[in-house]
Amino acid sequence: MVDYRIDRHSGVATYLQIVQQTKQALRLGMLRPGDRLPTAREVVEATAINPNTVLKAYRELEREGLVEARRGLGTFVRRGLGTAAASPLRAELEDWAARARQSGLEREDVAALFTAVLDTHYPDHRTTPQGDPS
Repeated sequence: MVDYRIDRHSGVATYLQIVQQTKQALRLGMLRPGDRLPTAREVVEATAINPNTVLKAYRELEREGLVEARRGLGTFVRRGLGTAAASPLRAELEDWAARARQSGLEREDVAALFTAVLDTHYPDHRTTPQGDPS
């Protein structure tokens, strides 16, 4: 299950934050096909957002073919995204992040460095500050 964290000061629409966080969970293997997403009620209780916002996010995910709503049962993952969780590169990235922190870099510094490198190697997929391709 995924725990949504809403940043009300990010400038990103709340429903898009839910979409982005769901996609990240799919990429990292935290959500797999067949898993049930939290109900709108559960998300509302955990985040204090409007239920229609959750439903809008889930409809967007459904439109993209990532989830499916099953009447009376909930919303379920249809397919995953990528294989980032199983990549051996994750361990290298973990080591790199640990070294960056030990060298005194703050989270925002690391994010800026990583985004700059991503933009160099993936020029056709510039990222937004939230890390989801635009």
